[in-house]
Amino acid sequence: MSKEELYAKVKGILVSEFEIEESRIAPGTLLVDDLDLDSIDFVDMVSKSREFIPGKINPESFKTVRTIQDIVDALYPYTQA
Repeated sequence: MSKEELYAKVKGILVSEFEIEESRIAPGTLLVDDLDLDSIDFVDMVSKSREFIPGKINPESFKTVRTIQDIVDALYPYTQA
């Protein structure tokens, strides 16, 4: 899976599961400041990501996530397994 495909999937989760307007979503969008997401939302995001990520996702990978691009970058290695 490419990073572009992964970005599209993450964006889809944010729109469908978190009811965020698509126009508010860009790679540099801040999860907390711009989208008002919290740590519970991050857990939900990881959970929803398991639908297209094979294997286990290490929660430590998300400690430094601040933007949507950070989510893509954190998940990308798991798509290459």
